[in-house]
Amino acid sequence: MKPFEVMDCALLTRMSGIPPAINLRELRDRLAVCGENVLFHHYCETTLRTTFDNPDYRNDFAVWAKLYLGDRVLAERLGILDPYSFPSMEELRAATLEVIDERLSELVMVPWARPGDEFFFMESTMVVFDTGARITNPNRLGPFIRKMTNSSVYYHFLEARRRTPDGKDDFSAWLGKCGEPYRPHADALSTIDYYFNSLGYLRREIARVLAYVKGASK
Repeated sequence: MKPFEVMDCALLTRMSGIPPAINLRELRDRLAVCGENVLFHHYCETTLRTTFDNPDYRNDFAVWAKLYLGDRVLAERLGILDPYSFPSMEELRAATLEVIDERLSELVMVPWARPGDEFFFMESTMVVFDTGARITNPNRLGPFIRKMTNSSVYYHFLEARRRTPDGKDDFSAWLGKCGEPYRPHADALSTIDYYFNSLGYLRREIARVLAYVKGASK
């Protein structure tokens, strides 16, 4: 059985080159043409940023709608979009545009942000590096996860869902290859609400789930 190789990651963030949006109409038009990596950054990589401190919403578009457009209705509608539930970024883009178009049809006036509070379209390059840590015993995965960094948890439990062809997290995929006794471990991980919680919570929850699943010998 191949050991589990513990990786970690960091983001190199930069401006995307797309002009900032100062109102909802501009946000909609920019979203329609931005690159998929821009969508991924603002929807999926927010949890990696230490400055992301709005627990109500997990994506930047919803946060901007609430804080700078003053539109809580739109913020709620954007905030419930789970990017990992869409097979592709293009389908996520279509769903986002549908939400915004619906909201625009309901409004008498297009909401604007104050000068200086524009939405800036960013993108990132992920740098992945090997920590050198290896896990050979599946029963040690849960305890080891408690020691992982948030970025390592993100890479293995969230980013993997876009990286791997079957859309599984790395922990479940590895446990699934460890034999039938460990299948309950992998199945239990699928019950975790992974998008709408912080990485710190996910780290604790993954370790807790793995600790309480029985059926594997020590």
